[in-house]
Amino acid sequence: MTGRLIAIVGPSGAGKDTLIAGLIAARPEIHRARRAITRPAAPSEDFETLSPAEFAALRGGGGFAMSWLAHDLGYGIRHAELAPLAQGRDVIFNGSRAALPDCLAVFPQLQVIEIVVSPAKLQARLAGRGREDAAEIAARLARAEMVLPPGLGAVRIVNDGARAAGIAALIAALQPESA
Repeated sequence: MTGRLIAIVGPSGAGKDTLIAGLIAARPEIHRARRAITRPAAPSEDFETLSPAEFAALRGGGGFAMSWLAHDLGYGIRHAELAPLAQGRDVIFNGSRAALPDCLAVFPQLQVIEIVVSPAKLQARLAGRGREDAAEIAARLARAEMVLPPGLGAVRIVNDGARAAGIAALIAALQPESA
């Protein structure tokens, strides 16, 4: 038996990491795939920091099960992070909407859950985290309405309310369908 591979996608600031953390707290049997990112370490996120040269070498040498470029950064998930799938465990990762076609080419059974938030809340969240200046926030808001590729069967969660409500919606989205 193999587990499900689940991509959580949506605009930056939609609360993807927060909802994933809440899901893992409630369902520790699900493995959260740790990403490698060409960004300095951040206390609020758990990821492997790589230099652009390290990322390029790993990407070129097949060191990632999947990788993508977004917002002038490189993102990758090492093969070992997907090993729990072979043990029947579900694996979840914070992915990229733009990288979905490439991910689906490698993992056609990929389950996609899109996290969205209203423009006003998104702007407030982006400003509140203090990583981007006003121009970068404006660019992120413009990209927030990116449409997913057709035919994914993605589940959409609106994360405008309380954190607990968003986590509950994510947990519900991952429940097996009734026969």
